[in-house]
Amino acid sequence: MPRARHMRSSLVLQAVAMLCAGAVPATGADHGIAMYGEPELPPDFDSLPHANPDAPQGGRMVFGESGGFDSLNPFILPGTAPWPQSSHTVESLMGRNYDEPFTLYGLLAESVETNDARDFVEFTLREEARFSDGSPVTIEDVKWSFETLGTDGHPRYHGAWENIDTMEQTGPRSVRFTFKHEDRELPLILGLRPILQKAQFEGRDFARSSLDPVIGSGPYVVADFEPGRHVVFEKNPDWWGADLPFNRGQHNLDELRYEYFADGNVIFEAFTAGNLDTYRESSPVRWDRSYDFPAVRDGDVVKSEIAHQRPSGITGFVFNTRRDRFADWRVREALLLAFNFEFINKIINDGAEPRITSYFSNSELGMRDGPVEGRVRELLEPFTDDLKPGALDGYTLPATDGGAGNRANLRRAMSLLEEAGWRIEDGVLRDADGRAFRFEILLSQGERSTQAVANAYVEALRRLGIEARVNVIDSAQLRERTNNFDFDMTRYTRSLSLSPGNEQRQYWGSAAADQPGSRNWMGVESPAIDAMIDRMLTTDSHEEFVAATRALDRALTTGRYVIPFWYSEVSRVAHRSRLQYPERLPVYGDWIGFQPEVWWSEE
Repeated sequence: MPRARHMRSSLVLQAVAMLCAGAVPATGADHGIAMYGEPELPPDFDSLPHANPDAPQGGRMVFGESGGFDSLNPFILPGTAPWPQSSHTVESLMGRNYDEPFTLYGLLAESVETNDARDFVEFTLREEARFSDGSPVTIEDVKWSFETLGTDGHPRYHGAWENIDTMEQTGPRSVRFTFKHEDRELPLILGLRPILQKAQFEGRDFARSSLDPVIGSGPYVVADFEPGRHVVFEKNPDWWGADLPFNRGQHNLDELRYEYFADGNVIFEAFTAGNLDTYRESSPVRWDRSYDFPAVRDGDVVKSEIAHQRPSGITGFVFNTRRDRFADWRVREALLLAFNFEFINKIINDGAEPRITSYFSNSELGMRDGPVEGRVRELLEPFTDDLKPGALDGYTLPATDGGAGNRANLRRAMSLLEEAGWRIEDGVLRDADGRAFRFEILLSQGERSTQAVANAYVEALRRLGIEARVNVIDSAQLRERTNNFDFDMTRYTRSLSLSPGNEQRQYWGSAAADQPGSRNWMGVESPAIDAMIDRMLTTDSHEEFVAATRALDRALTTGRYVIPFWYSEVSRVAHRSRLQYPERLPVYGDWIGFQPEVWWSEE
């Protein structure tokens, strides 16, 4: 046999053997990885498209935060750490481009390798990567970080670690993770895991809350802090990654200071007094009527409206369905009917904000109006017994004419409550055993607009014979109680991306329902929801992914787990005029990775 023909035959036999063994060849190391398709930026990109590579360096930005902190380890469950600490001081193997739905590019890692099945991922570290103390970032640090976070870290890290079958060093600067189950998103999730310094925690309990700043490789270090009062991050002059294309135009400021306040409204007063440099406004009414103070008139403060193309997410009052009184969907629908959104929106927002109609509304991932059709129906029909009314036939949130009465909806609500076994006796709603319908709405200090919403809602519930009480506590207490699901109803917010993935299991997966610290505050356990999340994570088709997400959106919305509020189609940010941001906005707008990351100061 000629040599060339022999070689071709050998290659064919090798390929057949691989297929028979179930192996899928690797696609080769690359500079980036996308959830679907290919990364938009080429290997030789100069900077992220929404960053200004010529941005001036230096200056500072002062922020206001409500609440406080008692820890400087944001990667564990105990304690409350400053939320910006992770993104300012610690880096991951890869970084996210927020101008794409979900695409990562090399950061600590110079390359990433996987295959079509995505049953493994391999990262190769940059030789020049360094922690802030000058020590190199090693594969041993990477392996220790993954295992420690997956076992002793915050529960949000545990799910990914449990899906890793093997973790092995494959070269001087390379590590490979092989997965137990197919999961298209897992290579990206691992690429975003924080990488910590193993040496810092030798002889120490990682899971114990501490005020020792975590050593990272990021652009900033903790320079000064006073628990509950302030924390200051200073740019590391020896930051190893300053010249990476991914970082050009990012992290331009020399100092980031966060001042903490017990009352959210005091933050606005501090901003108007000149003590803060930026303020993110949540009220369209105040945006229109309260920004006439001298700094605005003099041009020292400017108002910026920043558009976005992200899903609405879900914000509202969440039911804790672990409580017997909220376990029946008819009760939850009745309480939805009692919530007069149009009237409350008029009082709070002058009617300016649109309502959240579903978890992924305002995007292609959101459920469509009317009966379910096509592939979405095919995905949901096997779970008919698990789904709540409206999931297949169509469902819309209760609406009113905007008047204060809401009589028609309250009549419907009372009918549903009676079906569920509740009766009015002497003006009090009681169950078959005579127990009154009472519950607590738990809120954090500083949420004055939410308190106003809750007070209006309490009055409406009283007309149904329901006694609801608003309890306002500090942020630390709220964190403790929600971590342990010790509440009846509270304000709930989950921001959602254009590429939802494994975090959905933490938000509303059955396995997280009884896991302390999980984000499944409503306690939902639904085979339909679990199946839709699994489908989202395993399909390699964008069309199937959209169908599965729309099906998930239907199951969640018709489950009546949250009484939705409103969302903003733009972000409203007031800031000192010296603080600038690029004209080119990312697809996610003013979101993670925007302020302060791509801002600069014109001193």
